[in-house]
This record gives sequence, C-alpha cells and structure tokens, in this order.
Amino acid sequence: MAFKFTPRKKFCRFCADKDLPLDYKRPDILGNFVTDRGKIIARRITGTCAKHQRRLTREIKKSRQMALLYYTATHSTEVRKRTV
Repeated sequence: MAFKFTPRKKFCRFCADKDLPLDYKRPDILGNFVTDRGKIIARRITGTCAKHQRRLTREIKKSRQMALLYYTATHSTEVRKRTV
C-alpha cells in the first residue's frame, strides 16, 4: 500500500504573528531566512508572502551593510579559511 505525501500548508510567519518584528536590528530573526552560505531563502521554501519577502530581503541587506549579518560563509566567524 503506497502512502501519498501531502505537504503541510505553508504560511507567512509575519502575517500570522503581527508582533514579530521585521527589522534589520534583529539578526536572530533574519538569520532564519538566510542559509549557512549566506543566501536569502526563497519564499516558495519559507512560505513568506510576497509583501513580507520583499521587506525581508530589504532588511537582510540593511543588516549585512551594518555588519550584523554576514554576506557569505567565508565572512562568517564560524567558518575559517583553509590555509594550505
């Protein structure tokens, strides 16, 4: 008997919780929407609505500019460059 996989309904966290701040000064929240390599995760994966995804992208870029978030994995303090 084969079971069908039914994906869970994705929802926008910012629409669901109006008190969740979307601000560049909160890298702990913005870090959930960035991969460990530094890429911004697409809205089809996170489930964020288009309005909040645009704002999220803008705030992540501001946060990177203020050095609260890293641009790439090589800029992260967790990843060290390998010297040969």
